[in-house]
Amino acid sequence: MNNPRPPRVGILGAGQLALMLAEAAPAVGCEILCAGRSGDCAEHVAPVLPVDLNSPHAVAEFAKCVDILTIESENIDAHVLHGLPLAPNARAIATAQDRFLEKHFFVDCGLEVAPFAPVNDLVSLHAAIREIGLPAILKTRRLGYDGKGQVRLSHPDQATEAWEAVKGVPCILEGMVDFDTEVSLIAARNRSGQLAFYPLTENFHRDGILRISRAPSHPELQSLAERHLTHLLERLDYIGVLAVEFFVRGQHLLANEMAPRVHNSGHWTIEGSDTSQFENHLRAILGLPLGSTASRPTVMFNCIGAMCPLTETERFPSIARHDYGKSPRPGRKVGHLTIPAQHPDATVAIAHLESLFATYP
Repeated sequence: MNNPRPPRVGILGAGQLALMLAEAAPAVGCEILCAGRSGDCAEHVAPVLPVDLNSPHAVAEFAKCVDILTIESENIDAHVLHGLPLAPNARAIATAQDRFLEKHFFVDCGLEVAPFAPVNDLVSLHAAIREIGLPAILKTRRLGYDGKGQVRLSHPDQATEAWEAVKGVPCILEGMVDFDTEVSLIAARNRSGQLAFYPLTENFHRDGILRISRAPSHPELQSLAERHLTHLLERLDYIGVLAVEFFVRGQHLLANEMAPRVHNSGHWTIEGSDTSQFENHLRAILGLPLGSTASRPTVMFNCIGAMCPLTETERFPSIARHDYGKSPRPGRKVGHLTIPAQHPDATVAIAHLESLFATYP
């Protein structure tokens, strides 16, 4: 009697998120096939087929090779995704890839957000400035990430220059929020509606790029954040891992943005949780029970531009290195390091990396 083949998950994209999903696949007994380009870093652990992710036909043909599709980036046009065996669904992805739709969705779900207004031309930008006030940030509605597609305004005279900087694409103007810190919550929902939440994670950015994440954080806000994500997940009929970034202001959480995928601020879960975000995403989309999200205090450092030299970490047994196999390039996420905060050498290791990373570009 022939044994049935394991389920095959197709990932649209073949970057580091696909790589780490593929690394988690043996734990759930599935195969991974990625749609991307030759040389993408997921190629180290999974087959990568050349697929034009902007082509509905090419993506539909790729979908025939797998049992279920998922994404590693929300920037694939939603019209390419409709009608495919996809988790999370195309509606969730379409909402997350447009900042204006995303903000309205948050508000409809009862979440607090920073003040915002649509901007479609220079006239509406001036109107938004009068409505929102300054300082504010002009953000492209689509495609901006890691600080890209964003321009800060502190005076109305900067409007023309800001509009030229975003090349006249549809935007929102978002009021600057006086917040205490930034946190994210990562949750998973499977096909039977089971929910699992990781601890709130505090995130530290520089130049718009995540540099350090610490978990757990702000336990007094955990239940509030979980209620918010429960509402979002159920409204979207969401399957998979969802991450939402919040501004913390006192006892309030202001939703900033959501990512319908595994998220950079959850990479610490590989070492820090019983079940990583990557394994739970695969469990969710395959219809399996979710794994335990019991977690231990952990710190993650993003390696930006170049991988942290081995000579800086080899004397600390607590440090786990994750090298994505990417060539160095300014502003590029090439790997990350995690440290379990309760390890005997963790205090010294964390202080060493904080000092080292403070000098990185």
